[in-house]
Amino acid sequence: MGLYDTVYCECPLPDARHQDLDFQTKNLECLMDTYTITQDGRLVRRAGIGFGGEGLDRDTEWPLHGDIRIYTSVKTETPSWIEYVVRFTHGRVEWIRPLAEIRKDSDLPPANLDLSLESSLAGKTAAVAAEPQPAASEAGEGAAPSPEGALLGSLRRDRGELEKLLSECGNHWGYEDPVYRFYHQSFKVYGLQGTTQAIVQKLQALAPDRPLSPWFLQIVEAGTGKTFKYEDNARWTEVTRPILEAFFHARFFLEMAVRYADLQEPPRMLPSGYAALLYLFGLR
Repeated sequence: MGLYDTVYCECPLPDARHQDLDFQTKNLECLMDTYTITQDGRLVRRAGIGFGGEGLDRDTEWPLHGDIRIYTSVKTETPSWIEYVVRFTHGRVEWIRPLAEIRKDSDLPPANLDLSLESSLAGKTAAVAAEPQPAASEAGEGAAPSPEGALLGSLRRDRGELEKLLSECGNHWGYEDPVYRFYHQSFKVYGLQGTTQAIVQKLQALAPDRPLSPWFLQIVEAGTGKTFKYEDNARWTEVTRPILEAFFHARFFLEMAVRYADLQEPPRMLPSGYAALLYLFGLR
């Protein structure tokens, strides 16, 4: 029989009798995980431990572009074998049809089982967070906020300064000109390091008690602390490209900090940019 995944379908099926059945599929990861096709047509991989002891710590949207076949068996029906094809288009269900109907109807597009994970949600899946954290009144008067709640408080507190810094590193002299200087092979691109360091300092100030992502710090270290030397011209991209890379990563996190600074509590649906912020501060 081999490994498979379990699928529950909340999205309306052609035959309502099958709505509450648990289906299997071999068109996903085949790690004995559980997926739900939600009522609004999204595919969500449920939190839990799958085959090999690996799993997700929270429900995660799994945006597909293609078809999956889901099947089960009901002894009281004739035929007992039940199988549907579910077509996802850019992460949403386009249609669900019985496999037998697709085989008979030449007007229906053929099933395409060459699945691809959509990159439309910032290149990655959008995680569905656990229930929002309780407000202070629910958690108890004076209760300390969770680390994530404290981060959101810092984002709201420093929003004005974050927006000002983002504006400075997004205008002509803070963004367009430094990138141009790289392609112009001008030593002025080295000045971008100061902007990167200013962003990193501001990000760290949001949660001074939490170390930033070691991957991020590795990128920053490789792209800062450089002084122009004449011999750098002979290996220009090798020396200066890390300066741009560090700036782009730092600017991305600054932009995400501004974008989600109005959140009052951890979101139920976890946007990719917000999830990246959590990784930056070691909260995922």
